[in-house]
Amino acid sequence: MSVRRALPDDVPGLTDALGELVRADEAGVTVRTRRGDVVIAARDLRAARAVPPPPPRRAPRGRPVD
Repeated sequence: MSVRRALPDDVPGLTDALGELVRADEAGVTVRTRRGDVVIAARDLRAARAVPPPPPRRAPRGRPVD
């Protein structure tokens, strides 16, 4: 899930929270990001969309076998 939100009143602009949607109700949403849960009030929401999960990590490349 990607959620775009307004920054606090004293800071112009928008920012995104990317992660798993763990709560959504009339008060707002909670998105679980890599850095922890981000609670976004409904008044600050600007856009949201589903995004696919990240691909699995690839194994590190080893030295070639002789």
